[in-house]
Amino acid sequence: MEIERRDNEIVIRIDGGTDLTGIQRLLDFIKFREITSKSKATQQQIDDLAKQSKSSWWEENKSRYIK
Repeated sequence: MEIERRDNEIVIRIDGGTDLTGIQRLLDFIKFREITSKSKATQQQIDDLAKQSKSSWWEENKSRYIK
């Protein structure tokens, strides 16, 4: 494995035989960290949004689970 910094990028070279599923999970996590590092939201705002989202999803889908 090689890691190199170029201007504003980090380049990582990994052997081609490495498990792609694990690499994809790692890349997804890195992308998440990259996106959230720019967020100005407070933890309370994030918690409120998550609660609102879950509530909204349940209202739209509960008929599929409760007969």
